[in-house]
Amino acid sequence: MDMRIAFLASQAPVAQSALATLTTRHGNIAPAEAEVIVALGGDGFMLRTLHATMDLPAPVYGMNRGTIGFLMNVYTEDGLIERLQAAEQEIINPLSMRAMDQHGTLHQALAINEVSLLRAGPQAAKLKISIDGRERLEELVCDGALVATPAGSTAYNYSAHGPIVPIGADVLTLTPIAAFRPRRWRGALLPSGATVRFDVLEAEKRPVNADADSISKSIADIDWVEISTEANVQHKILFDPGHGLEERLISEQFS
Repeated sequence: MDMRIAFLASQAPVAQSALATLTTRHGNIAPAEAEVIVALGGDGFMLRTLHATMDLPAPVYGMNRGTIGFLMNVYTEDGLIERLQAAEQEIINPLSMRAMDQHGTLHQALAINEVSLLRAGPQAAKLKISIDGRERLEELVCDGALVATPAGSTAYNYSAHGPIVPIGADVLTLTPIAAFRPRRWRGALLPSGATVRFDVLEAEKRPVNADADSISKSIADIDWVEISTEANVQHKILFDPGHGLEERLISEQFS
């Protein structure tokens, strides 16, 4: 059975080689006309592909031609059509970020994994944290902080010692990065419908940058950032049976 497939690949030589091989076997059409989009690369390329194709009806099936490949399936050149037909779909709602810089410009972006704030100068950042309009932490002195989705909980969040969250948990993780004060504060688990606001204290003296999935240019010199789940956007990702995000999230905790 033929299938309308759009192949997209990172610039890595191994991904470009896979693109040439698979295109020869299956052809290659425009993503807007495809039944399924196959992304060849690593997790960073998968995130860029999901962002670029979120308005298209086709789901995205990744094959790992990168390093870790948490969001990807194992790469093989044979049996692709059968694998696509048997694949299981996961739905991910991204985070919406609204960030105001010190010049009064409002920036907006979506993040599939996380929104992160990082100090941009030699001094630690000072952040005030509010949840749904209520101040929860008057001052966090740190290198930064992030809010992650369950899908992103094994990425930057996990490296910052945040918890791994099951894909169906309906929670967000709020994790400090190198917290100095409160020294023992390890972060929080929040309902997925919560709105998180960071206000940058002493912003001119202690500049802070903001990133959405770290795949585009950082927003410099921010004054405040608001983060919430964007329920109106759904990213559709395909995984081989038994190797979906839920299984990967559980397996990662025992590796």
